[in-house]
Amino acid sequence: MIYNFNLGIGWASSGVEYAQAYRAKVLKNLKVKAKFFFSDMFRTDNIEHMTKNIGLDDDQVVWLYQYFTDYDTEPCSYPVSELEESFGDAEYKTTPDKNRIQYSFPEENRFVNVYLSSVDKTMAQRVEYVVGGYLIRTDYYSSGKIFSEFFVPRDGEARVCSRRFYNRDGKVAYEEFIDENEKEKEKEGESIFRFPDRIYYSKEELMAAVVDDIDFLPEDVVIADRTTLWGQPVFRHHKPAKLCIVLHAEHYSTSITDEHHILWNNYYEYVFDHADKVDTFITSTDIQNKTLKEQLEKYGNVQPHIVTIPVGALDKLRKPEAGRKPFAVLTTSRLASEKHVDWIAKAVIRAREAVPELTLDIYGTGGEEKKIREIIKDAKAEDYIRLMGHKNMDERYKDYSAYIAASTSEGFGLTLMEAVGSGLPMIGYDVPYGNQTFIADGENGYLLTVDREEEGPEEMVEKLVNGLVRLFTEADLKAFEKKSYQIAEPFLSKHIEEKWMRLVEGK
Repeated sequence: MIYNFNLGIGWASSGVEYAQAYRAKVLKNLKVKAKFFFSDMFRTDNIEHMTKNIGLDDDQVVWLYQYFTDYDTEPCSYPVSELEESFGDAEYKTTPDKNRIQYSFPEENRFVNVYLSSVDKTMAQRVEYVVGGYLIRTDYYSSGKIFSEFFVPRDGEARVCSRRFYNRDGKVAYEEFIDENEKEKEKEGESIFRFPDRIYYSKEELMAAVVDDIDFLPEDVVIADRTTLWGQPVFRHHKPAKLCIVLHAEHYSTSITDEHHILWNNYYEYVFDHADKVDTFITSTDIQNKTLKEQLEKYGNVQPHIVTIPVGALDKLRKPEAGRKPFAVLTTSRLASEKHVDWIAKAVIRAREAVPELTLDIYGTGGEEKKIREIIKDAKAEDYIRLMGHKNMDERYKDYSAYIAASTSEGFGLTLMEAVGSGLPMIGYDVPYGNQTFIADGENGYLLTVDREEEGPEEMVEKLVNGLVRLFTEADLKAFEKKSYQIAEPFLSKHIEEKWMRLVEGK
């Protein structure tokens, strides 16, 4: 069994969750059983809908808060019609939006909000009870009521003060008491969990109880994708299973590292301080593998076992059936500030002075979308720069002429792998680790040298402009395409499955 420990998940999940989805698929192909543990509190959606969305099976998913109940991970299936029967005769029934029904009882000075499942609008996800203008309770549902939250008014807001988690028979499995002085949300570790026969004085203690309850076997493998709060419980209670730590991002700060000291990424500091207790570190690229090995030997006096297993895999190499769209560039990512998609849009606008046929399609959604739309609108670039939204990309890359990325830090870069898997010439900054893995400078694209401390946004955009112009005025695109396919071949599923099997078998 492979036990995977993580924090949260969302509809627009990060690369960590998509890496888990790839891993789940590979392990399923190998007929290796796996469980995926999530520890964040989910309130506005059912965790099952989000884990199912990225391809995890319900019986693979374990939510921390349901572990000590007899509810399994399952979709919302509690009918709104059953709730309506329990409300009696509401004087008013309205639908303020498509996701909510409100039942009003004016004579009693109360109303009830029923929030509908994001997957099936006939099913309830949660129900809010408001009395005298105050939210007093929210019930959460899957096939039945799985937990309730209780609120107190403070500073004009409703603060969660406690939760009750239920078994299928409706009886309370345990309770959580929360410090209601925390304004935004309960801080990790500021809750007390009371069971009929025991008490845990923090969320970390609850997590430790979960790990300690698992009957690990010597042939099992424990994989920590994120160690926030999972760190100590997993390190202390995983035996006799093997412990593996996955690195999903840059693991240290280059600017505050010298011959004698290194500043680790705070997400990995705990595991590096206890690196001698880790059976295997897993990096996504050989470059990071080499860097980490040298650093742990130098700064930690540890001889670590590190393996390179990419967080993604290609089921096949994809080739265009009807040729590629000439001068057509794409990029795909979350539209987040660290991805710098706005730089790409500006670069394409400038590069069209030298390459007037150039076009850009931007795939993805996120908080930067408005900013990018304004850049396009101000430049009157709507005819050649398009925001495509979130799409299944499997068969889209192969129809373009090139791929461009502007992130200044990429632990692996699933989209980079997918792009070379469709034979695309590539443009990106010469930064660890994904670009350096998938872009061979001058052979399948251009690695743009940068000085991140000295060069500002204007200089970074100009680098992209120069890369685009060189690609479409100087490069042998057919030769670049051939090289991309060569780079992609080791990332085919059959090779990644072999790496996972060797890890599982302890080889």
